[in-house]
Formats: sequence, C-alpha cells, structure tokens
Amino acid sequence: MSSFTVGLAILGGLLLAALVAWNAWTTRRNTPRQPEAVVAAQPEVAERLDPVFDPMAPPPASLQEKKPGLDALIDVLAPISLEAPVSGEHALAALPPTRRAGSKPFAIEGLNEATQQWETPQAGQRYGAFQAGVQLANRTGALNEIEYSEFVMKARTFADAIGGEPEFPEMLEEVARARELDQFASAHDAQLSFTLRAKNAAWSPGYVQQNAARLGFVPGAIPGRLVLPANTAGSPAVLGLSFDSQAAMAEDPSQSALRAITLSLDVPQVDRTEQPFVRMRDTAIALAASMEGIISDDNGQVIRVEGLDVIGSDLEQLYDTLDSRDLAAGSPLARRLFS
Repeated sequence: MSSFTVGLAILGGLLLAALVAWNAWTTRRNTPRQPEAVVAAQPEVAERLDPVFDPMAPPPASLQEKKPGLDALIDVLAPISLEAPVSGEHALAALPPTRRAGSKPFAIEGLNEATQQWETPQAGQRYGAFQAGVQLANRTGALNEIEYSEFVMKARTFADAIGGEPEFPEMLEEVARARELDQFASAHDAQLSFTLRAKNAAWSPGYVQQNAARLGFVPGAIPGRLVLPANTAGSPAVLGLSFDSQAAMAEDPSQSALRAITLSLDVPQVDRTEQPFVRMRDTAIALAASMEGIISDDNGQVIRVEGLDVIGSDLEQLYDTLDSRDLAAGSPLARRLFS
C-alpha cells in the first residue's frame, strides 16, 4: 500500500473519530441534565427528610391567617347605622352575591356587640352597627366613578335589607384620593425577576427541582412553579421559581430540555424581616454555581454580583418609603394594595 493511501486512511480515521466525538459532545450537550439518584441509606444513618408541602391542602386551623379588615387608609368607608341590633344570620343573608365593585374588593363588616370588634358577619353573633367598604386602588388601577356608584348600590341594598341607614362620603373626593394612592403605589411597586440560563447542557425539570429543593423550595400550586416558604406560618412565599409548565406536564419530563428558569420576588408582598432580596441574591448565585448557569435580567444582560448589591441598596430605600406611608412591605394593607 502506498504511503499516499496510508495517509488517506489515517486522515479518514481521524475525521471519523472527530465526527464521533463531536456527535457524542452534541448529544451530551442537548441531553437535559437529570437529578442525581438518591442512594438508600441504612435506617440508623438515613438522612432525615422534611415533610412534603402539599400546596393544595389548606393550612391547619391554628395557622389560618386572619383576614385583614377594612382600613380608611386604603378603603372608602360608609358607616351603616341601625335602630336595633341585627343577627349574624340576618346579615349573612343580606350580603351581596359578589364581593367586588368593578375590579375593586368590596366588603361588609359588623361591630360585634360582645367583643366590640369589627369583623365579617358570622352566624351566632349580634351586631350593633355595620360598615361597607371598597378598596381605593389595586394593581388594576384607581377606583373610578362607575365602581364607586356600584359600591353605593351594593351597600344601600345591604342596608335596606337589614333596616340600616348608610352614610356615604363625597364621591369626587374619594375618587381623587384613589388616584393619589394609585400614583404612589405605581411608583413604588417593585416586582423583581432574574433569569438563570444554562451555559452548557440543558436542564430537566427534575434536575431543577432537585437543586432548588436543596435551597428550601417546595412545589407550588401550578406545574412548573416552586416557592420558598416564609419563616412565618401563613405568610406569602418569599420567592418564586418558575419554568415552562409544558415541560413540567410532559409525558416524560426527564426528556424535557430547559435552558432557562426565572427567580422572582414580589417586593411589597413580603416582609422585609424575611430578608427577601438577600435570599433571592444568594439563591441565584447558588443555583448558577450548582447548575452551571448564568444570571441575567429580562433583556438577557448578564448581572454581576456587584450589580446585585446595588439593587439591594435601592430596595432598602423603597422599604423605608413604604414604612413612612404605613404600608410596610408584607403588611396586610400592603398586600391588599399591591394585589
């Protein structure tokens, strides 16, 4: 065999080997990373497993959070006077079928004769007065004249049914107050999100869930969403982690390839004592390291660690501003306003 033929054979072999290696690398890169297998340990040294959170199950009765009441800071209030006390059963029967006026929450509260506390009417109780309320603003905008008129009609119908007399504040003043509150809320409504993108191999849903679980995340209420619970029972989740819900619901999720996940924080909804941004920053850094990813913003721009610290400094000013308006992040009023 001539040296030329030998050279061609060697070159062909090298090309074939390179092609096989390239195919293997491409296959590995495109195959989503899978969660690590859990090795069963002996009972005496088995790792303790925390209880699994079921997002669909109601919390225990002792952990039920009391529904925040009406407040003049963010609600229009209309007192309803009575000639005689009204039973809780009578009040419940008179409540309107819907609890909204347009896009704004509407509520009726009664002054409990026994406790002298305002509360949602309950059977077995008696009430010496009532008040109707409608929220001045939420994330859909400010209360407008049409919604105010609907509020008046609902409150008057309820008052007539229980033999009460409502007193309504002046509409234009309340609508102006609603606009001012909405402007403040819009200027101080921070909803942050970071995107973690895979640098090399894609991720399977199970791989994401396993890495997130190590940092305290539990399944959310919808496929493709995980949440980081608050330290205080009954409080909203501190952080959310989401990815393509279709991938989560696939027949074989292990073959679903994810190249990005989103980490989110709804700032006004979470108490600052939970240190939500610190936990968001640390979570993003930890996940990027363990999953070989990069942290970027909504526009795909890479965010450096020093950039994260600047965001944290700005948030402290926002917290202080909310505190100064008696709308501290995570408080019942803030959670209602920023919803």
